[in-house]
Amino acid sequence: MQIHQIKPKNKLKERKRVGRGGKRGTYSGRGLKGQKARAGKTSYPIIREYIKKYPKLRGYRFRTVFDKTAIVNLGVLDKFFGKGSVVNPKNLLEKRLIRRIKGRTPKVKILGKGELTKKLVVENCELSKSAKEKIANVK
Repeated sequence: MQIHQIKPKNKLKERKRVGRGGKRGTYSGRGLKGQKARAGKTSYPIIREYIKKYPKLRGYRFRTVFDKTAIVNLGVLDKFFGKGSVVNPKNLLEKRLIRRIKGRTPKVKILGKGELTKKLVVENCELSKSAKEKIANVK
């Protein structure tokens, strides 16, 4: 047996030819005019499948979550921390004053609301102007 003598076991199914009379009527489900209404090859947007798999990233609606900062007030720090203790994002997480965002420790900003009576050591935290003044003035 030669390669040109091989024939498929099953014949290929013929494609249904639409728009040649019969019960389907004038336009045969193809709509009116245009490229897709014509006979012959139709264009399929195969690249669309790949595009749809990518997440939407660009634009003002898609900023990263990690731009947001966790906010803590001085009054809360005074309540939960002892004299001379270190205030940093890790300790704030342990005391459950802030939460993780998507499994990461967020940036922390300390605001000046409330009174501070104890001397605290602040590390890796942003401070507002009023919070800086109050922390510096504690004796």
